[in-house]
Amino acid sequence: MPDALPDPTFAPEGPPAPAEPSARDVRRWRHHLADELAEAAIYRDLAAARTGVERDILLDLADAEGRHAEHWRTLLGPERSASVRRSTYSRLLGFGARRFGSVFTLALAQHAESRSAYELDRDATPQMAADERIHEEVVRSLATRGRIEMSGNFRAAVFGLNDGLVSNLALILGIGATGVGTGTVLATGVAGLLAGAMSMGAGEFVSVRSQVELAKASQPSPHAREALVHLDVDANELALVYRARGLDPASADAKARRTLALVARADAAELVARAEAPAADGAADDAVAPGAAASIADVSRAADSAAVDAAPDDPTVDDVETVGPDAELLGSAWGAAISSFCLFASGAIVPLLPYFFGLTGGAAMIVAAVLVGIVLLGTGATVGVLSGASPWTRALRQIAIGYGAAAVTYLLGLAFGTTLG
Repeated sequence: MPDALPDPTFAPEGPPAPAEPSARDVRRWRHHLADELAEAAIYRDLAAARTGVERDILLDLADAEGRHAEHWRTLLGPERSASVRRSTYSRLLGFGARRFGSVFTLALAQHAESRSAYELDRDATPQMAADERIHEEVVRSLATRGRIEMSGNFRAAVFGLNDGLVSNLALILGIGATGVGTGTVLATGVAGLLAGAMSMGAGEFVSVRSQVELAKASQPSPHAREALVHLDVDANELALVYRARGLDPASADAKARRTLALVARADAAELVARAEAPAADGAADDAVAPGAAASIADVSRAADSAAVDAAPDDPTVDDVETVGPDAELLGSAWGAAISSFCLFASGAIVPLLPYFFGLTGGAAMIVAAVLVGIVLLGTGATVGVLSGASPWTRALRQIAIGYGAAAVTYLLGLAFGTTLG
């Protein structure tokens, strides 16, 4: 009997055909792909402006973002993913990264990594979500060095500019609220600008100079090093020095003994050098002494290195040279004074601009407040970018504080003017 013909309506069982993605899913996947392409390109642009370990780390981050991009390309398919391109914003960031390698770009990248929604996206793998969290910490670590290097100058810049903006706006609004003439308001504002700028410059000069002097006073004396060779090994006060710097008695005693052992070896080497020097050359002995003093001055540093090598995991082992801040890192007192003067003046002149251009009365005060608000938004957003947080939150905080101080001064001036009237 011949086999029965197959039923054309029967379909063999097998894996179901993949469902066609919805338009919403496609838009979401395209958005993720564009973000990954942008981040990978920015990391490569940053790597082009760096060398060594930082360059390797940034290239590894770019490769990781490339793997994430391939995931979304696979979901989209070749036709849908072919038209996905980097945004204009990311291209501008890449241009800045290539030209300047700025900490601003790293801070923006950190903020972007922190906003990853992969943990809530059903189409992103758990590994991708974990990668993004780790990427945030990697970028944070890379940006930390730049933040530290610019923190002092940036703090002074933000403080000087904001102080000039808010104090002079408050002064102008307070004087204007009393009902005095425009000429009086303008003269008061100019006086406030000069007085505030001079005060800021003088204060910054004294502050930095005092910090430098304190830092120098905290550094070890070179004369104390010359006395090391004469200390008793069994009963020496060098251990007290290390105990005063934070070591426990046992660690301080061990470190003192290591230091004195190195001193003894240096002293023995000096004696050998003198014995082997030509007796006829009277200048030879004189030439050895400065070298010996230099060797003794370097002995404690060598002992610190030996102590760290001997106990690398011991938190009590401290470097004898790291006592207090480095005076050179604190900068120039004159440089700080001049920059503070200029920054305060540049902020304080903003609320005076309407008066320079002929506005008077309430219109001038409103325009002054608007101009100051715009600059406060800019400084607040900059702080937000550098801190890796939302620029808008920091900008609104900045303008709320500035306007709050100016409003209080205006109300006090209004009440004072009413009392006089």
